[in-house]
Amino acid sequence: MAVDLSIQNVPEDLVARLQERAARSHRSLQGEFLTILELAVAENRRLTPREALAQAQTRGLSTLSESAAWVREDRDDHQRSQ
Repeated sequence: MAVDLSIQNVPEDLVARLQERAARSHRSLQGEFLTILELAVAENRRLTPREALAQAQTRGLSTLSESAAWVREDRDDHQRSQ
């Protein structure tokens, strides 16, 4: 069963920052706040590889092969500049 919670007297600057964070995550303010609460009370446990990949993809992070290519490219650029 879900419970409704209310928070009073939240400073406007904090609300603005939460709204910005929610927009970056493509979530509503309520969705972002629930995500923050879930993370705050989550048990310290290791993610499964599938969960880690899902989180990386959600955050727009690249796969290992793409990352390796970027590292190689950066290394090559650095070597050429010396």
